[in-house]
Amino acid sequence: MASVDLVRKVALGLPRTTEHLIHDRVKFRVGRIVYLALSRDEATLGFAFPREERAALVATEPERFFLPRASDMRYHWVCAHLGLLGDDELREIIVDAWRMVVPKRVYAQWQQGAP
Repeated sequence: MASVDLVRKVALGLPRTTEHLIHDRVKFRVGRIVYLALSRDEATLGFAFPREERAALVATEPERFFLPRASDMRYHWVCAHLGLLGDDELREIIVDAWRMVVPKRVYAQWQQGAP
């Protein structure tokens, strides 16, 4: 089962990521772009995700993934129940979300050094 500690460990291990407390919510961003956000109760995780693919993800596993609130639908964003994600799946989600917001060369450099 995924945890907030794992979210923090993976996210902060990625280049250019910083952690911020914004409106009582922990968020991870690169520059000014947020790519991960925990709910206030830390039970759900919002993450950057290709807009054109999010409906399919939610339809496939609605018990684990859901769309953000209406005011956030304009963003490339989807949400998940953190406790229903496996550790490996969470790592993949975090890296994919981060990849959407960093320059391609930063991702390529990280990938070359990644285990």
